[in-house]
Amino acid sequence: MDDDVRFDCLDARPEPYAASPTLVFRLRVTDPAPEGVHAIALRCQIRIEPRRRAYEPREAELLADLFGEQARWGGTLRPVQFAMAQAVVPGFTGSTEFDLSVPCGYDLEVAAGRYFASLDDGEIPLLLLFSGTVLARSGGGVSMRRIPWHCETRHRLPVAVWRETIDTAFPGCGWLRLRRDTVRELLRFKSERVLATVDEAVELLLKEADR
Repeated sequence: MDDDVRFDCLDARPEPYAASPTLVFRLRVTDPAPEGVHAIALRCQIRIEPRRRAYEPREAELLADLFGEQARWGGTLRPVQFAMAQAVVPGFTGSTEFDLSVPCGYDLEVAAGRYFASLDDGEIPLLLLFSGTVLARSGGGVSMRRIPWHCETRHRLPVAVWRETIDTAFPGCGWLRLRRDTVRELLRFKSERVLATVDEAVELLLKEADR
């Protein structure tokens, strides 16, 4: 394995100028090829590893929709798919750093979205799994080899960074998908109660349900 390409995640930050919420992972790649690397065509699968952090009672209550009651988490707390991303790493010798841009969904019906929205604070344990092709310089030409299956690295993404990423496009907001007839009924309720926003209508419905 000492002769294999290696990846490390150095940091992650929001992309402030993206059209939709986007996380940028700063990665370092190291390759032992003595003549250097011409390029790498890289694919990265990112998973959430929910077992690798503790949860406050409020978080556990919200996560029941994904993993069931906390007493069952020994068998249900399994990895959650977050994203797939691609990048082309330009030529280097020894090691180099590069950015991997990852578009972030905000749909609460997607498992990763529900997981992120359930967390109040702390860190999100991520596993980055790499695949693709290394084009290495070799005797005046180029040789090709696959990135081995065991190439991976971990990163603990602060919940605050995730929230900041979503806020670049939707400050302080979340999104729910509703059936068209449900939307019509919600708008009718809003109009009947003379409420300024749909948010106020939902808040009032929740209060009435509690009573």
